[in-house]
Amino acid sequence: MQSAAATTDKNTDIASAVVATMRQLGVLGLPRNYEIFYEALSGTNRDLSLAVLSLSNRPTQDELDKIGRSFFAQNHGPGIVEHARDVIARELEEVASLLRSERSHIEKYGRILDETSSGLSGRSLLSQELLQKIANAMAVATNSTIDHGRQIASTLSDKTAELESVKSKLEEYKRLANTDPLTQIWNRRAFDKEITRIYTSNKGILFNALILADIDRFKDINDRYGHPVGDRIIQIIAEIFQTSIRGDMFVARTGGEEFALIIEGASEDATYEIAERIRSLIEQTPFTSSQTGTNYGTVTVSMGICMASEAEGPEDLYTKADRALYRSKVSGRNRVTKHSTMAGRAGKSWLLYKKD
Repeated sequence: MQSAAATTDKNTDIASAVVATMRQLGVLGLPRNYEIFYEALSGTNRDLSLAVLSLSNRPTQDELDKIGRSFFAQNHGPGIVEHARDVIARELEEVASLLRSERSHIEKYGRILDETSSGLSGRSLLSQELLQKIANAMAVATNSTIDHGRQIASTLSDKTAELESVKSKLEEYKRLANTDPLTQIWNRRAFDKEITRIYTSNKGILFNALILADIDRFKDINDRYGHPVGDRIIQIIAEIFQTSIRGDMFVARTGGEEFALIIEGASEDATYEIAERIRSLIEQTPFTSSQTGTNYGTVTVSMGICMASEAEGPEDLYTKADRALYRSKVSGRNRVTKHSTMAGRAGKSWLLYKKD
């Protein structure tokens, strides 16, 4: 079974080592720099650790930001987009210049053809020597035009490859911008888009359900064992959520200890069974430290369900599922409640990201 990693003492040591290392290397105490060195020294990302080890004795902020863009793109979005915009603008201008050059070359070739044609039509007698000279001149012009066209095609191919690389980087940034960095599942931004998508078609309304989940007494876990242990528990629970549903279903971390699942193609009873199975798995999972064997006790979640057909839109769906979650909390926690089985109660707002 899964276990919670790293004790509070170990993570305190890591935090101290981060501060000492940054001071030794002369690194500014910026949050984004701290994030890099914390992840590197904790050993959770081997590639990041190797990237940090390859830094010079006095790394520049540009070097650190380059690492940040590679491993924490969600925190460097504006810079990535701005860089991509500059590259695209430069490449498009160079492509336009190539096309202008090709047009000029073809027009020149056309003039040679016209002049040759006019010269031929104006002569009644043509010697073999003159025809040979005309043929040679046309061969040179044609070969030159062909060679120029090949060069343009090759250069355009290179430009296309460069633009494809930029496109790929933007797609990766888009994915990371919608990914929760702690759990690597979808984040609140992605969830807002997905819950909105439900109401763009009648099929979505008829065949979708929302499950909201919240870790019970999570503040007590953080207060007693520390935030690093709490973070590891969140990661384990996120993995349970992700591996307990079909690959085409949607799961996101929507807040500190809050999760959302959008279930498609299941009835209310089937959705309830999915939620109940996940709730039971989490309750049965031992949360212990692999280093010290410390048992952090049983961790449970409360859940609320609402079918999309029960709500008037995304906000109403979230409110009603949240209402059912609240009922699970006040009814003793560690349980699943269907909105359809209860009376109304105000919930909370959704849509934290109204703009892309």
